[in-house]
Amino acid sequence: MATSAAVFLRNTVRQYRLMRIRAPYLVKYAVLSFFVFICLYAVLSRISGKQPSSADYEEPHRAQEKQEVQESQAQAAPPSLRDRKGAKDRKSEDKNVILAPVHVDVDNIQETKHEGPGEMGEPVKIDREKLGPAEQEAYDKGFEKNSFNQYASDMISVHRSLTDMRPKACLEAARSYRKDLPDCSVIICFHNEAWSTLLRSVHSVLNRSPAHLLKEVILVDDASEHEFLKDQLDDYFAKYPKVKIVRSPLRVGLIKARLLGYEQATGQVLTFLDSHIEATKGWLEPLLDRIARDKTNVVWPVIDIISDKTLMYKNDPDAGSQVGGFDWGLQFNWHMIPDRDAKKRKNKSSPVRSPTMAGGLFAIDKAYFEKLGTYDPDFDIWGGENLEISFKTWMCGGTLEMIPCSRVGHIFRDKSPYKWRTGQDVLKKNLVRLAEVWMDDLKQNYYDRINNELGDFGDISERVALRKRLGCKSFQWYIDNVYPELFIPDQAKAYGEVRNAALAGAYCMDGDPDSVNKTVSIYPCHNLGGNQYWSYSNESEIRRDDYCVDNAWASSETSRLILVPCHGAKGNQEWIHDRKTGLFTNPTADLCMESNHSKMTIKLAPCDANKEEQKWTWKNYREDKAKSTKKAKIKTTAPPENLPEGEQEGQEAPE
Repeated sequence: MATSAAVFLRNTVRQYRLMRIRAPYLVKYAVLSFFVFICLYAVLSRISGKQPSSADYEEPHRAQEKQEVQESQAQAAPPSLRDRKGAKDRKSEDKNVILAPVHVDVDNIQETKHEGPGEMGEPVKIDREKLGPAEQEAYDKGFEKNSFNQYASDMISVHRSLTDMRPKACLEAARSYRKDLPDCSVIICFHNEAWSTLLRSVHSVLNRSPAHLLKEVILVDDASEHEFLKDQLDDYFAKYPKVKIVRSPLRVGLIKARLLGYEQATGQVLTFLDSHIEATKGWLEPLLDRIARDKTNVVWPVIDIISDKTLMYKNDPDAGSQVGGFDWGLQFNWHMIPDRDAKKRKNKSSPVRSPTMAGGLFAIDKAYFEKLGTYDPDFDIWGGENLEISFKTWMCGGTLEMIPCSRVGHIFRDKSPYKWRTGQDVLKKNLVRLAEVWMDDLKQNYYDRINNELGDFGDISERVALRKRLGCKSFQWYIDNVYPELFIPDQAKAYGEVRNAALAGAYCMDGDPDSVNKTVSIYPCHNLGGNQYWSYSNESEIRRDDYCVDNAWASSETSRLILVPCHGAKGNQEWIHDRKTGLFTNPTADLCMESNHSKMTIKLAPCDANKEEQKWTWKNYREDKAKSTKKAKIKTTAPPENLPEGEQEGQEAPE
């Protein structure tokens, strides 16, 4: 049959040569030739015994990956699903429920929506009340163990597809990436992580990272207790040669676990990620490009939110509009890109200078990480390590940048599900070490928050020597050049607790900007700082770092005071304090603060200097600041004498 078709085709070609060129005949013979070609192709396909398919056109490594995933599909099913009795046969009333992950073969060019819950980052909506008793128990235990919806996570493919989150300008920027990008080691530490979430984190890195740039993925097990994270995890990743598993026999915490991973890393760049993330398309190259251009660039991706309730990947169009900062409790926070930096950007793909980073996800040249002294080895468990890397990067000659073209999703939880050893304030120890080594005299702003109770923070002599050896700048230089927007409490007119005279002065102004209603209230004075530490700015604001006490409503009957971001326009945030009478007056409302001890609240009322409930006293006053409206320089310890030429205090920060 194949021979006949070939002869017919040859005769057709001869007729083409002999005929006169006329349009009607051309159309006739074109159609005939196309028909012959289809017949010939079908015959040859049948002879070869193979039907044409899209797999014939896949790149070799994608075809191999597909085969490997299919072979390990049974292993990939989360233990919580495999262990449910009759799970394979049970049908759920919720259309989103499936009983095992569905493999998604990630396309090199464009990811498209596949069948299955959560694909393209969509939410998995589960009505708990429609689940049976066994499913409800599994649903509740998932939240209890992980502080996120493990039940929903187990329903989503470990290879789920995601949309391209990058701004359009990033596609153009990608053309200018350097050709000689360094390879990297991705380090992911985990402790009792959910099976499906951990696998999805790893596969998102494997699937969306260029093979020649991804040297290895190092999983560091910080003494997990779940059995499925032991031999079963080893067996699963045995088919992935780039994945290495390092295990700590003892619980050492995130910081020391990362150092274990660093010791095993062979890549030129270290990329640290959390164990409940999803890397998106094109996430790695822009990070490596910035490091390839300057090895002192420390970079971090835009961190998108993955819902802890539905596992929805939230593609926020305004993502990348904020950079990292910190407050004087030495906690990381977000703030908008300052105008001075925003004006320097060409478009949304341009890197952005950031005073600090969140710390969970970042990339750094391995040699530069070593030069900076890695993490402080005496930091314990977790906390403060992100600020240490941030401060010394800037102060010791580097630059910290947020990279808008790199997008990585992260499950943000309301609380940590892990238990720590008791008897020691680990976080305070880390932060005191941080302050002692890097913050010079400005460390007192933190110590005021903890009532100057430093505790035992260990020997810091080696870290102080490291700073001197590196010739790092002063912390005042960092504030002036990198983070001039930061409010400094000890430049204020008054600071500390604000005590009310009623009830023998036993109650103080109290408020938490992270609370749900952000209400400013009264609470028994505890002399521990924290939620009772305030600053009275030169603009007559009552501040907690970037938050100000605000009179939400002017009516004396319904008013309540709340904490909102400071706007600098006075109005509802202006409070004139008369030290003699103790009155706090809001000029806009022409009313005064008054404590209400029956409701433990503060309201506004007509001013009355005879009422004890309206008398307030600051713990500390600075008379010499009372009339000043300009920021004053704080005397700080002198920078090390061995600063390189041209890097004295006050120099413009590197771009």
